[in-house]
Amino acid sequence: MDTLTVETAGRARDVELTDEELVVRLADGRTLLVPLAWFPKLRDATPEERRGWKLVGDGDRIHWPALGIDIGVRGLLRGTPAPSFYRPADR
Repeated sequence: MDTLTVETAGRARDVELTDEELVVRLADGRTLLVPLAWFPKLRDATPEERRGWKLVGDGDRIHWPALGIDIGVRGLLRGTPAPSFYRPADR
């Protein structure tokens, strides 16, 4: 029997933002599409603020200094939204 294992380690090499998604291209060739709704502060930022990202820690985190946002690639791979994404009634 084959077992599928999802790799939860990865390094970002490029980041793009659309009006709806955070697009993260990983060094190993994978591309992650994550809804901006998961990150309300980033979703509500101006286009200029969204473009102000930088890779940190050899690509294991994406940081927006002007917004105070730090998103880990490992969390994206696990499918973990920002903690405030879920309202208490949703838990």
